[in-house]
Amino acid sequence: MFGTLNNYLSGVQRAWSVQDGDTVAGFVSLKDKHIMNRNLYLLEPENYVERQLDPPIDEVVVAHLKVLYYLNSESRDYMEAYKNQVQCIQSVVKMLQQLKEENWCLPIMYTTCLDLRVLAQRCELNCKVSQPGEILEKAAESLMSCFRVCAADNRSSDEDTKRLGMLNLVNQLFKVYFRINKLHLCKPLIRAIDSSAFKDSFPLAEQITYKYFVGRKAMFDSDCKSADEFLSFAFQKCPRKFYKNKRLILIYLAPVKMLLGYMPKNQVLEKYDVMQFHELSNAIKEGNVRKFDEAIQKHESFFIKCGIYLLVEKLKFMVYRNLFKKVYLIKGTHQLDLESFRSALTFVGENDMSMDETHCIVANLIFEGKIKGYISHSHNKLVVSKQNPFPALNTVS
Repeated sequence: MFGTLNNYLSGVQRAWSVQDGDTVAGFVSLKDKHIMNRNLYLLEPENYVERQLDPPIDEVVVAHLKVLYYLNSESRDYMEAYKNQVQCIQSVVKMLQQLKEENWCLPIMYTTCLDLRVLAQRCELNCKVSQPGEILEKAAESLMSCFRVCAADNRSSDEDTKRLGMLNLVNQLFKVYFRINKLHLCKPLIRAIDSSAFKDSFPLAEQITYKYFVGRKAMFDSDCKSADEFLSFAFQKCPRKFYKNKRLILIYLAPVKMLLGYMPKNQVLEKYDVMQFHELSNAIKEGNVRKFDEAIQKHESFFIKCGIYLLVEKLKFMVYRNLFKKVYLIKGTHQLDLESFRSALTFVGENDMSMDETHCIVANLIFEGKIKGYISHSHNKLVVSKQNPFPALNTVS
């Protein structure tokens, strides 16, 4: 396709003149098949491009052709390719500003911004950087320049507003911020989308991606109910054919559900190959601390890799709660000697548990609403409510 440079440029000009944003986006995409054409690898394509293309698309294409040159040079210079992709984004910003009354050009922005993020990631892997994440963070600044232009479009027309491009950019920025572990930078973006009049008008695929990241952000903020709401939306709306995406969502949704007292079904865990949570679920139901610790240890690398190790560790208090409920049922009294709890903990493998530590566990369970009662320190007893002393976990606020 596009055997000569002239043919390629003619194709770009035709698509540009009829305002075919999707086709133009393909011509400047690093995923399109035209990138295999050696005739397009030019270090100085300005003279050729400016003769055939109208501004402002000419500057975008010039930068794109330079990116192809550096990516396909013998040394494969990712850093120079990245720098020219930054220049490409700057030209896209000019394009957005010049086409004030139109948004058909948004696909061009989507494509070039995606390529910038991917190139930044390649630079992080293949180039020497003074600090990890430095290039990605600078790439995010370029993405923000596009976001500001879109957010500043105050026209009331739903069809032509550039604000419809905000969510795509927010999702790109989320991917950067999560990768460099700067989640606090997500807050203003979330506010911008939540206050947008178009938040329900964005494409479903973009909404799913957005809910996934906002759900993860809520999870790290210990807001399990919000995390459950967002991640459940993403999991339910994500089409079945995207198995990997649904599995990824479930990896975060499962522990959130468990913290809220809902144990995942075995068939769902098996379907998406996340049986690590099945062992944890069984240990929680049984109140088996030893079994829980063994499951954590066995799948430690998986939990750490997914970034949910600390979240999963919080489930241990649910194990304690179910163990103590068994003690309560065995004793059959509302005044329980705390020594009985310490003995139960010792029985299930917590051999070094002191009485002070036992007090602390019980106090935390009371504070979290997992036990209704109070500690009588003078008698070293836990006095539980006569009505529903161990509320169902999915009712605990």
